[in-house]
Amino acid sequence: MAKIEHVSPLAPKEGFPDLPVIDGVRFAALEAGVRYSGRTDVMLAELCEGSAIAGVFTRSSTRSAAVLDCQDKITQDLPGKAAILVNSGNSNAFTGKSGFDSVAKITQAVADELEIDVNRVFTASTGVIGEPIKWERITAKVPDLKSALTPDAMEMAARAIMTTDTFPKGSTRTIDLDGTTIKIAGFAKGSGMIAPDMATMLSYIFTDAAISRDVLQQCLWLDNAKTFNCVTVDGDTSTSDTVLVAATGKADMAPITDFADPRVRPFRDALHAVMKDLAIQIARDGEGATKLIEVQVTGANADGPAHRVAMAIANSPLVKTAVAGEDPNWGRVVMAVGKSGERAERDRLTIWFGDILVAENGWVAPSYTEEAGAAYMKNDEIVIRVDLGLDNGTATVWSCDLTHGYIAINADYRS
Repeated sequence: MAKIEHVSPLAPKEGFPDLPVIDGVRFAALEAGVRYSGRTDVMLAELCEGSAIAGVFTRSSTRSAAVLDCQDKITQDLPGKAAILVNSGNSNAFTGKSGFDSVAKITQAVADELEIDVNRVFTASTGVIGEPIKWERITAKVPDLKSALTPDAMEMAARAIMTTDTFPKGSTRTIDLDGTTIKIAGFAKGSGMIAPDMATMLSYIFTDAAISRDVLQQCLWLDNAKTFNCVTVDGDTSTSDTVLVAATGKADMAPITDFADPRVRPFRDALHAVMKDLAIQIARDGEGATKLIEVQVTGANADGPAHRVAMAIANSPLVKTAVAGEDPNWGRVVMAVGKSGERAERDRLTIWFGDILVAENGWVAPSYTEEAGAAYMKNDEIVIRVDLGLDNGTATVWSCDLTHGYIAINADYRS
């Protein structure tokens, strides 16, 4: 696939944010030629001794060797330094025994070079599925990666993990916990094959907070449900989805070791903000996207059903192509609600496009005009609101339109 030269029209106008240095973590990125030449395609993060690491991963039954290896290691609360190595260009998924051998070679090379326990080395791979990865190209660069480690290279790391992304995605928040300034910063990649069943394509978030692994894992698991698990581009779940959050403990604070600690709430709020920002950036960079879609569902009989209705709307090719064509075809929203499998009653259904009331009481709203709907659809950001009128279940998800660009990108992905 040729290198993507354009940038999504929905990319943040301010570009990549100025991410702070997180005390206790260093980054490096360089070109290893995993699949293509002329691209930075491998990144390494080194974490200081005592760092707590939490993770969530794809539940795909064909998940990659790297994901399986991370899942085996993430529950081990081991001492010592840690490392994260990620490559783009090849996902090392569906590659049989050679996939596991490759992960072992890469993790051991990092462990040896950084002098850390191999069980504290986490890897991820993203790119083409079903082709053996040229692991030796990666291991050959590990010494160079070590030499290049620096605290202020997070943007370089973010660019190294891009595949069909048109822009790197970063986010940060700073909070005060009992007089101590805590920093959270991270980055993500994702553009296609986005319908997470845990997280997103790949995301790495770092904080200097002192927080135990168990508490950090619970925070990630809960906030993931309202952020990365609420973004979809095309309804396809990746084999490689991974989100890791690392806390270096370098901040001058008493450690958080109990989820009931009152400091957990503000920490979670900040972590949630970073994760939500990254998730929406992924939707903004959906392959071929020209419009961001936010779907809000209220009035469901529980939050779970609301989420499923929202995803049915957000994943509907008919809804997504109508948005792409700036067609206010609200009948397609009705269709998507009906196909979700969740309880819905026609005469209780209410639909809005933004603040425009479109349908109510089982029929088009008397105040609605096609001209108003068509004018709204010209916006770059579209909000579709649906109230089921049943109870108080709610959900919000983010997606994008479906254009010819999506077909063009994926038709020649391996060429």
